[in-house]
Amino acid sequence: MRVLVRTDSSVKIGIGHVMRCLTLSRGLRESGVDVEFICRNHKGNIIDRILEDGFFVHILELKSSHIKDSESQYSNWLSTTQSEDAAECKKAISNSEVDWLIVDHYAISEDWHITLKPHCKKIMVIDDLANRRHFCDLLLDQTFGRNLEDYQGLVPSSCRMLLGSQYALIHPDFIQWRQFGLKRREKFDTCRLLINMGGADNDNFTGKVLSLIPQCDLPINMEIVVVMGATFPHLSEIERLAGLLPFKIELLVNVHNMAEIMAHSDIAIGAPGSTTWERCCLGLPSILFVQADNQMVIAKNMEEEGGVLVLNDGKNLCRALHEFSDKSYYNKMSKTCSKIVDGLGVDRILNLLLGS
Repeated sequence: MRVLVRTDSSVKIGIGHVMRCLTLSRGLRESGVDVEFICRNHKGNIIDRILEDGFFVHILELKSSHIKDSESQYSNWLSTTQSEDAAECKKAISNSEVDWLIVDHYAISEDWHITLKPHCKKIMVIDDLANRRHFCDLLLDQTFGRNLEDYQGLVPSSCRMLLGSQYALIHPDFIQWRQFGLKRREKFDTCRLLINMGGADNDNFTGKVLSLIPQCDLPINMEIVVVMGATFPHLSEIERLAGLLPFKIELLVNVHNMAEIMAHSDIAIGAPGSTTWERCCLGLPSILFVQADNQMVIAKNMEEEGGVLVLNDGKNLCRALHEFSDKSYYNKMSKTCSKIVDGLGVDRILNLLLGS
C-alpha cells in the first residue's frame, strides 16, 4: 500500500499541519504502509524533521510568495497557483499506484483534488476551516464540536466524514503519559507553568506572555517552562525577558518529548492549534491566546464546554491565572478537557484507511 501526503510548513504556515500528518504517517508505516511526503521548500519549513523520521520527501521548488489564485487569505501559502502545484505533484506520483493521497493544506481545494484524482485511488482531506469545497473520499476535521452541517455542500455526498475531537491526531507518547498527567492534576500542586505558543510563533506571542508575567501575583516557587519550535525567530528576546523574571525558568527549543513536558506541567498557556488536543489528552488546564481567525471556532467551542480559558489579548492574563488557585475550578477543567480527547484518534482513522 502506498500513501502520499501533501502538506507544508513555514514561518507563516507554522508546523502543525506537518506534525499531525507525521503522527498519522507513523501509524501507517507501523502497519506496513509506504508513506511519502510532498512539501514545498518554504522559508522556515521543517522538512528536515520529516526526513529525520525516515520518510522520503518530494521537495517542490519555492516560487513567488505573492501569487494568489483566489480570494482566500490562505491562497498564497502555496507560492504558486493550485493548477501549477497539482502539475508538480503529478510528477511526484510518477507511474506508481497511489492508494491514498492525503492533503492537509489550507490553500488547496476542489480543483486541485479533481486534477489529482485520476492518479490515485482515493483522496483524504484533513481540514479545520470548513470554508471551501473538497473533492475527496474521506474528510477529517478534528475540531471539537464540528458537525455535518458545517460541510453541507462542500464535499461529495459519498464522502465519509470524520468529525470531532475523538479523531484528534495525537502522538502515542500522549497516551503513554495520560494517566500520569491525570494523577498529577488530582494533587492540585499548581507550581509548574508551561508556555508554548506554537511551533513557529512568528508574531512572538511567547514574548508578549513573558512580558506580562511580572504583573501577576504568582507563588515564588513557581517554575516556568517555555517551549519554542526550531523555526522560532525571537529566541534572543525570550532569553532577555526570561532573565528579568524572579522565577526558575527553563527555555527549550525543538523538543521531542512534548508529552512528558506537558504531563509534568500544572497549567499551560498556549494557542488554539493542534497542541490543544495534546493538552486535553493529559487533562492539562489551559489559557488560550487566539492568534488567528481560524482558531476562533476551536477556542469558542472549548470555552463553552468549560475545557479552557480564552483570552483575545493579555489584559486579563493575571486574573485568568488566579482562577486556577480555586481547587474545584481547576479539577473541573482538568476532567472536562480530558474527556474531550482520549488519545485514540489515530487508531480510529487507521482502521478506516487500512480497512478500505
